[in-house]
Amino acid sequence: MPNSTRRGFLGLLAMGGAMAVTPAQAMTAHEASASIRRAVDEVLAVVNSGQPPAQLFAAFETIFAKRADIDAIARSALGPAARQMEAANFREYREAMTGYIARKYGRRFQEFLGSRIEVGAARPLKSFWAVSSTAHLNGRSPMEVEWHISDKTGQPRFFNLIIEGVNMLASEREEIGAMLARRRGDMDALIRDLRQLG
Repeated sequence: MPNSTRRGFLGLLAMGGAMAVTPAQAMTAHEASASIRRAVDEVLAVVNSGQPPAQLFAAFETIFAKRADIDAIARSALGPAARQMEAANFREYREAMTGYIARKYGRRFQEFLGSRIEVGAARPLKSFWAVSSTAHLNGRSPMEVEWHISDKTGQPRFFNLIIEGVNMLASEREEIGAMLARRRGDMDALIRDLRQLG
């Protein structure tokens, strides 16, 4: 193949490769906001349902499993230790973390009883979208909540919350790290305790 033809052919391959790795239907700002709007509506429906705590937290766990990137949250919270875990052990930890997050943040979301949440615009931030929202609480000042969302899993899923300036991922990384340190790196002990905490 002549050099000029080869270069042209390789150029076409490179262009095709670039097109292949660029998502044809990457999530837009509108889709990011709409996904958070759906998550917010589901959370508020559960908060206002009047269910007892056990059913409430189970419902939150279902929402988190559907709307959140639990894998990313679990790995980020655990830090470098996540890379050293066997797949089966990580699945147990991930499952325990899902329930722990649902209970912990489910209690926080109970503050939104009878409130309304306005979901604002999405803005690009690094390789994901940040979606702003304002919770108008009964008898209290409005609360600002920012959601970080991406479609790296193939579906729009949020993986972080910043509530009044408090970063969920950073807080959980610090807390889970401290819990693991107190258990001298015993992951089985951490998993057992996560199933009870939150």
